[in-house]
Amino acid sequence: MLYKSLDFKNVVGQKVKISEIPVLGKNNRYYFMIQVRLQIFISSLYNKLQEKSCYSFRDYLKRKMRWSDFEDLFSIQEFRNNA
Repeated sequence: MLYKSLDFKNVVGQKVKISEIPVLGKNNRYYFMIQVRLQIFISSLYNKLQEKSCYSFRDYLKRKMRWSDFEDLFSIQEFRNNA
């Protein structure tokens, strides 16, 4: 699975980085849920002073999603012969 990261400055000018954001196609069943959760997560970080500067979106999803959906989304695909 591919991941992306996002850097921005919050309302007080503090630099914030969000890492481990999964890249999904629009036809994926989790696409809408991930987009909404990401918007909620960003808005919660944007409006207040933070004690950390780097956050993991994967850890946030681990707390907010059902475990079966989380495992399905982040299941590791094993490739044969390192392909």
